[in-house]
Amino acid sequence: MNILSQINDPELRKPLTDLDMIKYVEVNGNSVKVGVSLTIAGCPLKKKITEDITTKVGELDGIDKVEVDLGVMTDEQRKNLTRKLYGERKKKSKDDSPEPVAGDFAKRVIAVASGKGGVGKSTVTANLAAALSSLNYKIGVLDADVYGFSIPRILGVNGAPTTIDNHIVPLRRENIQVISIGFFLDENQPVIWRGPMLHKAINQFINDTLWDKLDFLLIDLPPGTGDISITISQALPKAELLVVTTPQPVASHTAGRVAKMAEKTKLSVLGVIENMSYYESNGQREYIFGKDGGKELARFLKVPFIGEIPIKTEIREAADNGTPIALSDNTDLAGYYMNIARSIANMKR
Repeated sequence: MNILSQINDPELRKPLTDLDMIKYVEVNGNSVKVGVSLTIAGCPLKKKITEDITTKVGELDGIDKVEVDLGVMTDEQRKNLTRKLYGERKKKSKDDSPEPVAGDFAKRVIAVASGKGGVGKSTVTANLAAALSSLNYKIGVLDADVYGFSIPRILGVNGAPTTIDNHIVPLRRENIQVISIGFFLDENQPVIWRGPMLHKAINQFINDTLWDKLDFLLIDLPPGTGDISITISQALPKAELLVVTTPQPVASHTAGRVAKMAEKTKLSVLGVIENMSYYESNGQREYIFGKDGGKELARFLKVPFIGEIPIKTEIREAADNGTPIALSDNTDLAGYYMNIARSIANMKR
């Protein structure tokens, strides 16, 4: 039935027929029975799949009854599905260290870093992802801020990801694919892991996540320098570092150390974004945290100063409510992120 090729799997966003999920179609007079092989037992979206098939097939002339018979793929079928979608992408050496995969599933990888916490790095990452998505780029976000993960909340994405043949299917916010340690833990559960465990988790998120072909993969790094930043530089040697700071000297100075770390690990520094640049009241700007710290840092590093973002209550409220301001109808505030996104998209690596 050609009609079934118009029905997509809600997670994989590809036709059920292309995914070999249709087992059989039986037509008996005005009745149709469709056999479906789900990727996993207890698929959380089986109701959606059933409804889509029932509605679409039921629209055909002469069809009065549609029955959907749900089954589950075998292990071999899941392996075949993984190969079909993503090929033999993942290769590992004897010590289980990943070979570099940058450029295999993402045209560009941008690691968003800051020298210290509290400068709004994750909010910038989430809004930059939203802005780039609005420009019709295919975006992935990897939340590598393991100890302080907040990307799921800011992007309004929650739930437990599906796994297919030991590969993780990222969750989505519209056209943004997202993976975070927060999807596997309670929101208030702390992460108490040593370096090797962090290294393994980040490598799994990079190599074992079933990303679509992306234009940009944004990685929200933990503040400062540490094991995860080194892991990213080893696994994704072509990644670019985007530094987020506030105008405050202590923030820009510590951010400078992060940029110097990038030089030692052979990562290129894309540029600097200054967050919380000023507060505007009655048309007057107040530079609460000082002025031009981000520009001075960019001059010191000899990299572009990409843009500044003011202190706005609406930006904070939007992040807390799981709807990034870059996706809102507030064109003035969204514009700060859209301008930065356009600048980054136009910058050649």
